Amino acid sequence: MKAIIFCAAALFSLLPGNSFAQLPQTSLDISPLLIGESVPDAELISSKGEAVMFSELLKEKPTVVFFYRGNWCSNCITHFSQEIAPFIAEIRNMDYNLIAISPDMPDTLLVTAKKTKIDPGIFYSDGTGTLSSAIGISFQQNEKMKPRILAYSGGKNTGFLPVPSIFVINTEKKITFEYINPNGPGHKLRIRGSLLMAVLKELKTLQPAV
Repeated sequence: MKAIIFCAAALFSLLPGNSFAQLPQTSLDISPLLIGESVPDAELISSKGEAVMFSELLKEKPTVVFFYRGNWCSNCITHFSQEIAPFIAEIRNMDYNLIAISPDMPDTLLVTAKKTKIDPGIFYSDGTGTLSSAIGISFQQNEKMKPRILAYSGGKNTGFLPVPSIFVINTEKKITFEYINPNGPGHKLRIRGSLLMAVLKELKTLQPAV
């Protein structure tokens, strides 16, 4: 119930004429959706600048969804490069889809793909924070951060950041696993690639036989 109330408040705060004032003050105050709950839908922008609904990306196979702060976040880049990139081929071979979402604009997503040596096709922009706020992982930013995140989002992000998070979502749009790191910027505090692989393999064994 807490997550449902939060989602409604977050969505209201993103309507025209509103601001991010109703978002949690800090990363420790977030109220994310829980395992077993259904994720909301929202429009994302691909690294090619094309609009796509989040639900469309979840239709065909279980999806591993990464939320990260942005290209400016060195810990995000290090985590992608060291803990995620080496396992992408194996994750896809297990028949999982992968997408990575941040407030960054499409041109910046391409820079992130180049830095991390990851296929740019997995990167998407949630510049207004509609999706990350509805999922319950966005929080307000201080005045010092606002010029940076505004620039990297192409003017769309006026005051929020998502907490670094990973969700595994099935084709029914339900969360089957989540890992959220609200406190601690260091990349070593984020999920290790080997642990993520163990989780994904275990989830496969729990899928009902077709």
